[in-house]
This record gives sequence, C-alpha cells and structure tokens, in this order.
Amino acid sequence: MPEAADQLLSRKQAADYLGVKPQTLASWTCTRRYNLPVIKVGRLVKYRRRDLDEWLACRTQTTPAEQALP
Repeated sequence: MPEAADQLLSRKQAADYLGVKPQTLASWTCTRRYNLPVIKVGRLVKYRRRDLDEWLACRTQTTPAEQALP
C-alpha cells in the first residue's frame, strides 16, 4: 500500500481535499491556470496527495503580524 503522500486521488477526492468543486480542478487543468501536476491513467485524471500539499504550501501566505514573530 502506498504511503499517504504518494496516494493517488480522483478528481473528486482532490477537489474535496482542496475544498473546491471537481469542475474547478478540471478548469485549472484545461486552462493551465495553476501549475498543479496531474497524472493521466487512461481517460482518468489523478492527483498525487504530495503534489496537492506542495501546491498548498506554495500558496500559503503569512500576515504581517505573523512575520514579526520571533
């Protein structure tokens, strides 16, 4: 069994994980709006959980108050 980070998620599972609709992920992939890697398995589109976590980490912003903390 693969580790959780290597787990492949369906578009619906990935959308649930990110809190968006599956159609939104489909649109992002089609328009290349975000650099979110996908894996094609035949006609299916899969997302690696690790890639989703890295994508979220890159998009995380801190507030000025958080930046001032030692």
